[in-house]
Amino acid sequence: MTSSQQPPPEPSEPPHQHGPGRVPGHAPDHGHGHSHSHGPAAPVSQHLRKVIAAVLIPFAAAVVVGLAVFWPGGAPAHERTGVGFDRQTQQAKVVKVEQVDCKDVNASQVPPTGDTSTPEGSSAQQQATGDCDRATVEVTTGKDKGRTFVEIVQPDQTRKLKEGQGVVVAYAPDAPRELQYSVTDVDRQVPMVLLAAIFAVVVVLVGRMRGLMALVSLAISFAVLTLFILPAILQGSNPLMVAVIGSSAIMLAALYLCHGLTARTSVAVLGTLISLVLIGLLGSVFIDWAELSGNTDDNTGLIHGLYPDIDMSGLLLAGVIIGSLGVLDDVTVTQTSAVWELHAADPTMGARKLYRAGLRIGRDHIASVVNTLVLAYAGAALPLLLLFSIAQSSVGTVAGSELIAEEIVRTLVGSIGLVASVPVTTALAALVVSADKAGGPAPAAAGRAQPRGGRGRRRKR
Repeated sequence: MTSSQQPPPEPSEPPHQHGPGRVPGHAPDHGHGHSHSHGPAAPVSQHLRKVIAAVLIPFAAAVVVGLAVFWPGGAPAHERTGVGFDRQTQQAKVVKVEQVDCKDVNASQVPPTGDTSTPEGSSAQQQATGDCDRATVEVTTGKDKGRTFVEIVQPDQTRKLKEGQGVVVAYAPDAPRELQYSVTDVDRQVPMVLLAAIFAVVVVLVGRMRGLMALVSLAISFAVLTLFILPAILQGSNPLMVAVIGSSAIMLAALYLCHGLTARTSVAVLGTLISLVLIGLLGSVFIDWAELSGNTDDNTGLIHGLYPDIDMSGLLLAGVIIGSLGVLDDVTVTQTSAVWELHAADPTMGARKLYRAGLRIGRDHIASVVNTLVLAYAGAALPLLLLFSIAQSSVGTVAGSELIAEEIVRTLVGSIGLVASVPVTTALAALVVSADKAGGPAPAAAGRAQPRGGRGRRRKR
């Protein structure tokens, strides 16, 4: 009678939270050995945790040593060229705008917006007719704070200046005084900061603590990128080594902060690491085989001119690795969680059945992720593809050009690594969770079944 009055355990309660006393033969330290941040999945046994730690602790130590060895002592300084992004810039504000006849403007002394050097700009302005905007701009930062200059905006220019508008101005110290400053862009700090704040609020409201940890890991990722990866490459370190070390540090911080210090997260880390190695090997082989220099546009040309010792092809490979990392994290965590939940739903499933079931889930993920990557790279290269279309170039000519070949190699190498991460991570998760005999939901399920058997025996009596 007393046994019939025992309340059954709540279905929503995780199996490993029933306590060691309710599971005969279950070691007490197995019941609370891991964080519960992953939901109902039970922790693995002490033995498997030791095996995973034996693999990941040396890897984490190697990442720390790599950070210490390659940490930049300070990027070498250089004199600004005044070209492109290497120009000195300051903040400024438009204080006055008035319309004038373009014929009254001395075009030979006032270049178009953002141009302080090209004679073509002057000739174009000499031919301008109609009303031009003459804007008086005040510099608000730097040694010339408070200085004003005049900017002429022609009627056919797309960007118009308005009174009170914040702008970014370029400084050319070698130009005549009246031409030293020119407007190069609009100051977008306020909308960008506001959008970032809205993003952070939405992430925290929806994700709660997980969302907060995601923002922390995002901040760490940017810190590693700006404080380690970029300065180390500028200092002359091997871009591939720097990218591997930096990506590993980002991966460890992001995965463990967002998903907890658990065996499930550790399996995702291992799957991500193996996939990154594969991407690095494939990228290295095909970048060398296709003879991709990595120096294909004005920006990379400027970098090579300022820092000729930088390995530009290695920089290209580093970009492939870093660019693939974010999507890899998503795929490996999803696959590991899927296998864990399958095992929790049916603890009798062996490694082979878990692998097959997890792989069926992963195939849907593969299709969407590969499509996402290809469309992302195609969208970034859309203006370039449009130029080839205007020139009526053949598909073979377009694909064989170095600009497009870089994007093809970047896309296909990253996609191969992503596709490979699904079976690799699924196999690792299936082996780990099925090899766990002392922990997991199976003993808990047996412990719940035993009282029902006991009640049946009492009824027979």
